[in-house]
Amino acid sequence: MPQLAFNSPVGPLTLSEEDGVIVSLDWGWPPDSEETPLLLKARDQLEEYFDGRRQAFDLPLGPFGTAFQKRVWQALAAIPFGSIRTYGALAAELGTAARALGGACGRNPIPILIPCHRVLATNGGLGGYSGMDGVETKQFLLRLEGKTP
Repeated sequence: MPQLAFNSPVGPLTLSEEDGVIVSLDWGWPPDSEETPLLLKARDQLEEYFDGRRQAFDLPLGPFGTAFQKRVWQALAAIPFGSIRTYGALAAELGTAARALGGACGRNPIPILIPCHRVLATNGGLGGYSGMDGVETKQFLLRLEGKTP
């Protein structure tokens, strides 16, 4: 599986591609890195996002997960730049429990591109985040989008 690693403001990131779609974004460095046109495009779009020059991503995504997880990730992907939702409200829309929705958020294999950082607890709390520095990374991403957590 081709992977491309690069530095970012939230630490080293590794993008993975399979069958022409992005399947994961992880923190850290892989043992090997391989440039493909799609991985380079994804890296460039992420760099534009971190530089404040991009608000939406135009990439084919193919996260591996259950049907339920994919439904949650699709709902997350529809949350616009600079917007936030609550676990409770999003769960109600999907007809599920907030805890189940939170579990699917925590298993999101393509964070940032599928913006699980835009979901907060009903009381305004940040909840969790699976990224490198956890909640600190979530706070950084929200501030980047003009939200003060």
